[in-house]
Amino acid sequence: MLAYVTLPDTPGAADRLLADIAETLAADGLRLAGAVQTNLDRGADCSCDMDLTVLGDDGPPIRISQSLGNGSSGCRVDGGALAVAAGRAAVVLDRGADLVIVNKFGKIEAEGGGFRDLIAGALADGIPVLVAVAARFAGPFANFAGDLARPVAPDAALDWCRQAAALRAAA
Repeated sequence: MLAYVTLPDTPGAADRLLADIAETLAADGLRLAGAVQTNLDRGADCSCDMDLTVLGDDGPPIRISQSLGNGSSGCRVDGGALAVAAGRAAVVLDRGADLVIVNKFGKIEAEGGGFRDLIAGALADGIPVLVAVAARFAGPFANFAGDLARPVAPDAALDWCRQAAALRAAA
């Protein structure tokens, strides 16, 4: 089972939604794998810092953004740091999880990297996955997911997670 949420291009909205869902589900006792993102405001003249918290892992958050300087227009994601986060999430998944939450299917996943293998591995093992997909990555995500993915309204995502985890446990 693979579900995705798409929110308006409000900076950080999907990140906050998935982090809240992960916090609630962890409090419910579900074993989670994947990662959620926290954006740290650096002021009006700076881009935010982006940190990933690997779910089910006791390690510190991983800074996945890099400062490219004023006026830069390149991708700020540190691919090496993202790979470290995905690797730590894979270790958690190998220990067993009821559900996987991935902060986003973005440019790096569209190009074949990031959390793409983690998503595929979880699905192959029958573990439900919830991921955020920005509208601009809907096409690459559809190419990756095929007919496996189901859109879920943001206000229904928590219920979907609970139901998907319950169905997996009952199987």
